[in-house]
Amino acid sequence: MVGGTDSHIAERAMLLRLFDAAIDSVSAARVMPRNLPAPQHGRVALIAVGKAAAAMADAALERLPPPAAALVVTRYGHMTDRLLARAEIERIEAGHPYPDAQSIRAAERALEIAHGLEAQDHLLVLLSGGGSALLAAPARGLTLADKQATTRALLESGATIAEINCVRKHLSRIKGGRLALAAGPARVSTFIISDVPGDDPSFVSSGPTVPDQTTLEMAREILRKYGIAAPTAVLAALDDPANETPPADSLGLAGVETTIVARARDALSAAGREASAAGYVVMDLGDQLQAEARHLGASHAALARRLSVDGKARAIISGGETTVAVHNPHGKGGRNLEYLLGLAIALDGAPGISALACDTDGIDGTEDSAGAIVVPDTLQRAKALDLDPVEHLRTNNAHPFFAALGDLVVTGPTRTNVNDFRVILINGGASSA
Repeated sequence: MVGGTDSHIAERAMLLRLFDAAIDSVSAARVMPRNLPAPQHGRVALIAVGKAAAAMADAALERLPPPAAALVVTRYGHMTDRLLARAEIERIEAGHPYPDAQSIRAAERALEIAHGLEAQDHLLVLLSGGGSALLAAPARGLTLADKQATTRALLESGATIAEINCVRKHLSRIKGGRLALAAGPARVSTFIISDVPGDDPSFVSSGPTVPDQTTLEMAREILRKYGIAAPTAVLAALDDPANETPPADSLGLAGVETTIVARARDALSAAGREASAAGYVVMDLGDQLQAEARHLGASHAALARRLSVDGKARAIISGGETTVAVHNPHGKGGRNLEYLLGLAIALDGAPGISALACDTDGIDGTEDSAGAIVVPDTLQRAKALDLDPVEHLRTNNAHPFFAALGDLVVTGPTRTNVNDFRVILINGGASSA
């Protein structure tokens, strides 16, 4: 929902309609395979991890024989009512974006389940974004506090998700293929809702069942690149050859299967079809955009301005994962809100241009919104409330800016996650009915 204002009702409705189409196309109920693999002999164990874990497990449990073990690990408040009603399912809610004690409990239980499997058994793993924080098994010599401090520094540095997860893999006993290694000779099947640009499965939730191509040296270089002063124990762990991720041939690749069932491309395509049906000329910028959020917003504003001169109704759609360099650790916001604030400042009230940017999991950053909406009178209404958009952007306080305007998009957990969805509408007379 969007609260608070009646301005530009038709544009708002169309933006939300496109976001809804995107979310529906990548929901677990829609994308989980109708026929999941089951062992011909032996037991099946299910481990679901990530922001979409509960919905993915719901879909899988409808189609599988009763598993010998079933563990679902997700963010606080992301369980489904159906899972909560199933006494036989182990459920753990844990911290995100920073791991907590429950994250360690979840990782240890997942490893315990994997270690208990035999050659004729089958481990079914359902992965989605967020698992890097939700499963935390610190490497030898590391504490939870070490992991938390390093995660925070990486997230605030402007590093990409691939860079962040490279470091995480080398500080863990479960990431980077180690969960599959723990399952020994058992067959391992992984189904993934991908939230990473490029859809490399080894980076989704830091790839606990997927062979890793990164190295300790790459992880050390990332810390140097961003000037991250990691705890002494972390630096020691990244110098320890024992923390190199296992080689691909150690995972028994013949018995490890990985399938991506949903990705950002699917969400963009669904929204594009919806916009086209409503009369918009669609420009799809792709699902792999990675840049500083505020700078990408300004760049997209310039593009929208150039395209608006011909009077055509257009929809500019994009996905990917932007970054935010945090200058104010006490600021409240997220990358989609910073993108929108950068875009609004650059548009400066340009007529006929509106936009939405939201995280498809329903939570942008650490606040309570998926994202927000910008319309032509955004800055005018901000001025009337004595809100300085430039200052809010400088201090990483985009959330209170859009909250004051009533322009946040609040969905609650969507229980899917293919990362960011952005759309800019140029109103040239297209129907929003």
